[in-house]
Amino acid sequence: MIPTKEEMYAALEERHGKELQKKLSETSVAVCGLGGLGSNIAISLARAGVGKLHMIDFDKVDISNLNRQQYFPEQLGMYKSDALYDTLKRIAPYCEIKKDCVKLDDDNIPRLLADDDIIVEAFDKAEQKAMLVNCVLETMPEKYLVAGSGMAGLASSNTITTKRVTKRFYVCGDGVSDVNDGMGLVSSRVLICAGHQAHAVIRIIAGEFDI
Repeated sequence: MIPTKEEMYAALEERHGKELQKKLSETSVAVCGLGGLGSNIAISLARAGVGKLHMIDFDKVDISNLNRQQYFPEQLGMYKSDALYDTLKRIAPYCEIKKDCVKLDDDNIPRLLADDDIIVEAFDKAEQKAMLVNCVLETMPEKYLVAGSGMAGLASSNTITTKRVTKRFYVCGDGVSDVNDGMGLVSSRVLICAGHQAHAVIRIIAGEFDI
């Protein structure tokens, strides 16, 4: 039997305290890119009790995704936004989840992300990362932005950090490793970077801005 909304909220409130849980419940977070970073970030935020999640991706689940992304074999061929929506609703049935199956660009970013408080960049490709970061910083300077940079390979997990670049811009990762170097993306290291990004979001919501 699924717990009631009140029961689930009470359990989160007991864990986080009334003040923090109220902030979490009222915040809208956009996750841009639902691959290895984004799917793990979204699940962490849903479990933490973030009240509004905005999932954005245009891609479909492929068998090559299963080694590090939060999808299941039976979801192969589904749009990631639809597949992750189903999973998140199982985890947090009362979370308000919005999904957009669309490719972000300079023209649609300001419109699509207008209602979100915190934006998470979770793309795979460097050019997509740069496009989103530059557009948000230039057109929506009032938004908080949490990006990922460098989480490939088998290097030590301790080299992945969170840095506050500007007042509202944070970058998580090692800053150097690239998906095209060596063995590429490994699930555990991607998960560590995703954890950094999710935790940065939660700290921002809590009013803990210094890293």
